[in-house]
Amino acid sequence: MRNGGNKKKHVSPIYTIGIIFLLVTVLTNGGIFAAGALAALGYFIVKRILGAKDKEAEAQAEERARQAQRTAADARAAQASTQTSRRSDSDTTAQSASRTEAIPKQYREAEQARPVTPPKPAKPKYPEPVQQVVDAGEKAHDELTRLYATIPDLAVKRKIQEIIDISDKIVADAVADPSDVPQIKKFLDYYLPTTIKLLNSYERMSAQGIEGKNISKTKDSINEMLDTAIDAYKKLLDSLFADQAMDVETDIQVMNTLLKREGFAGGSAFQME
Repeated sequence: MRNGGNKKKHVSPIYTIGIIFLLVTVLTNGGIFAAGALAALGYFIVKRILGAKDKEAEAQAEERARQAQRTAADARAAQASTQTSRRSDSDTTAQSASRTEAIPKQYREAEQARPVTPPKPAKPKYPEPVQQVVDAGEKAHDELTRLYATIPDLAVKRKIQEIIDISDKIVADAVADPSDVPQIKKFLDYYLPTTIKLLNSYERMSAQGIEGKNISKTKDSINEMLDTAIDAYKKLLDSLFADQAMDVETDIQVMNTLLKREGFAGGSAFQME
């Protein structure tokens, strides 16, 4: 029981009975009826006190039972939630495995065996005039490679491949000897682009699938021009080495002069007897 937020303090039954008997003893001279009334009153007081304690004990027992039920319900709810989560995880894993199994084995193996492509190395940077030659050369190389793949005529393919090889060497010379850049730029600004333009015309005519008079004549003219261009490009490449050839020839003459002066040429001291 609660009253104003504080529990009632119950009188001890033994203390109450003691008071009753004390009163009975005192009032014995007052008559038997008075003593009986006091005894009955004491009995009912004790019974009331004991009944209140029993009700309080029952209420506490009921509260403990309800608390136990709530605890058990919470435990069951937590267990059900855990089982639901586990079933969800299991279903997700099963679905993932099912999707993996749905992929054909050969594709899975190919995916696993696919090599890792290493990053491409950074392209070197050159002085601006040389870099312009290198960039133009790469662009021309890509277009010539495309034409080689699309033009069906084998004779023309061979000539395109020869032009690719020569032009790549001419561009590489600009890197090795930047003094040749002016000559090479003229080649890249006019001669090679014109050759590529004519090859594009050859490609379009070949794609028509017919050999009319005009188409055949134009294709033959382009084919002949390719021979002329190849010869000219070879001469250009050779001319780029003219200075180097002169330097080499000078070095050879100086070496021969020194060897003769030291007696190592013309009856060389290294000659075996």
